[in-house]
This record gives sequence, structure tokens and C-alpha cells, in this order.
Amino acid sequence: MARVRLQELEFTEGAERERYEELAGRNAVTNMKKGLLNDAATYDAYMAWYTSWNRLVEVIGEKDAVLYAHSISTTNSCQLCSLFFISDVKGLGLDPANLQYDEKEEVLTELGRQIVKNPTAVSDELFDRLRKFWNDREIVVIVGFAGQMIATNNFNSVLKIDVDKRLLPIIDEFKPATWREGIA
Repeated sequence: MARVRLQELEFTEGAERERYEELAGRNAVTNMKKGLLNDAATYDAYMAWYTSWNRLVEVIGEKDAVLYAHSISTTNSCQLCSLFFISDVKGLGLDPANLQYDEKEEVLTELGRQIVKNPTAVSDELFDRLRKFWNDREIVVIVGFAGQMIATNNFNSVLKIDVDKRLLPIIDEFKPATWREGIA
């Protein structure tokens, strides 16, 4: 159960209500957004994720963006985000439990894992491999998105935002990451 109230339209007012109504009009209300709608400024900050996502898709393509976000979220053990991206991976016709990566996808997913595990230790070797496919501007987009994704992961995990109903049928497909075990 979420640690904060997940807002419902009838209990919101002011800027939060305006944002809720806009989401409802697009049929885009999720549990995360209901949690964010406790504060309009925080909601606005987190909605920049979509700007970053759209730019990432422009730079690396939708399939690679989904695989990258999946890598970040599953490494970070965010149940809600992982389930969203498991659903998206399936939507690509892939099996999330048996992913096979080409060279570009492997570079991206490894970057996602390294950023989550220790952002100060992302290897020079990995950056050499990144530069084989992307220039500095594109790398900034890729790394910038990771920061947005990690912020979203942390929001959902710390506040224990409830899994959305549409994801409940695949909830057993989420496997928490174990790499943190033993870290004090």
C-alpha cells in the first residue's frame, strides 16, 4: 500500500485538480501520477520524464529506449517501473525473461546497469563502446534519461506506489534485483 494518498479527482483542487483533469481527459491517470498529484510542482518536475523519453526515442529508437529503461528499472528493482517496461518489452514481441541483445542494445543495457549500481564507476571501456554508436550530444540524452528514470524508480519505490491494475496480471514476472544483497 502506498505511503502517501493516491489522489482522486473529487479530492483535488487548484493546480493539482487542473493537472488531474488534463490526465483524465487523455485517459493517462496512473498510480504514480496520483501520488505525484499531492503536489503540482513535484508533478510538473517528474512529468519532464516524458520530454526526456521522447528525445531518447528520437536518438536511439523506441525498441532500444524500452530495453534501456527496462534495464535501469529492473537493476534498480523498482517494481512498478519494471512492470511497465516488462509490458512494453512484451508489446515489442519480445520475451523479457529471455532477452537477446545486439551490440548496440548490449551497450545501452550495460550502461543502464552500471549507472544504477555505481554512477561514479561507469567504465571508460563502456564509454568507448558508446562512442562507437553515438556522439556527445546523443550520449548526454542517453545519460540524462537515466537520471530521469532513476528519479522515477526512487519515487515509486520509496513511496511504495501501488501497482496499476493493468499490470497485476504480470506482477509475478517482476523479480527483485539481488545485486544489493550484502551492501551495508
